[in-house]
Amino acid sequence: MESKTTIWAGRILSTLPILLLLFSAAIKLYGGPMLAEGFAHLGLSPGLAIPLAILEITCTLIYLLPRTAVLGAILLTGYMGGAILTHLRVGDPFYMNILVGVFLWGGLYLREPRLRELIPIRTRSIKLI
Repeated sequence: MESKTTIWAGRILSTLPILLLLFSAAIKLYGGPMLAEGFAHLGLSPGLAIPLAILEITCTLIYLLPRTAVLGAILLTGYMGGAILTHLRVGDPFYMNILVGVFLWGGLYLREPRLRELIPIRTRSIKLI
């Protein structure tokens, strides 16, 4: 039986990247000159803003549903991988994208007992011969 503290810690940890992703999608939906400038800097067409926002929202909603949260984490990991590559290509910092992925999986790990069964963290050290 998992503790309520662990589940709540997972929910809180998961909330941070969810809010960031939904905010990012909202900015893409809103548009504007700053978005166009940012997309130009990254070498992306401004016409990609709406499809990327829809993709971001869809993956985030899949992550939010308990039954599909693992699938959502996998999809968002791919999305963040693309974001990391895009920032790497132009020499921009990409650490926030990595943190988003760590928070996504860390939060899911704490709130999903099936994932903890699949990927157990050992509490004892293994002695090698």
